Amino acid sequence: MHVNPRWGAPIAELLGVTKTYYKPDGSVLVEAVGRNGRGVDLSVPRGQYLAIMGASGSGKSTLMNMLGCLDRPSTGSYLLDGEDVSVMADELLSSYRGRKIGFVFQAFNLIPELTVVENVEVPLLYQSVSRSERRARAVETLNLVGLADRMGHRPRELSGGQQQRTAIARALVTNPVVLMADEPTGNLDSHTGEAILTVIEDLHNRGMTIIMVTHDDRISRRCERIFRLKDGAVEHDRFVHVRT
Repeated sequence: MHVNPRWGAPIAELLGVTKTYYKPDGSVLVEAVGRNGRGVDLSVPRGQYLAIMGASGSGKSTLMNMLGCLDRPSTGSYLLDGEDVSVMADELLSSYRGRKIGFVFQAFNLIPELTVVENVEVPLLYQSVSRSERRARAVETLNLVGLADRMGHRPRELSGGQQQRTAIARALVTNPVVLMADEPTGNLDSHTGEAILTVIEDLHNRGMTIIMVTHDDRISRRCERIFRLKDGAVEHDRFVHVRT
């Protein structure tokens, strides 16, 4: 395995993970992740930029859902920032996920009635952060993604790229240990998508751990590592280039 001096200890570690869906009669419907009882192992060190790839039905979205603590593995364990989240109680897991993971999706999922800065503050409402600190942290992250001049606007007043930048700021406002992006440029034209990828790369250069699901080889080549699934199993795990 390649080692980069910028990388730290594993921030996300899947150990023998499988995900199986069953029919009502108890028979197997599909082995979404893992094959024939053999689970998937994946260790993502702090500071790495990882692409998860695979064709439709390969298991990449299921794997991402488990990494994002949105779904639990059927077998195996998952350590996120040193804690075994696969055995956490639901309420504790929800709180832990909110503090440790920032999500960016293809759909921006902004609240139309709120301003840009209010949208970015939303995750902090669930963490009982004071109003003044919420605003300060939202302003800081909006500056980071280049939206200092759009804080009072509503989502409908923004371009697609500006809406996705707002979504990225919202993902960062909790100071997560990892940013998870699921096809973040899927709803954008190529020029705007390129700008969003530059924002994500800048975040990585600042030390952020990034896990991105993508079907686009051009995007994956910008990452440091490609983890490709096929029929729920690892097809290959390779390093594209290692930035120092």
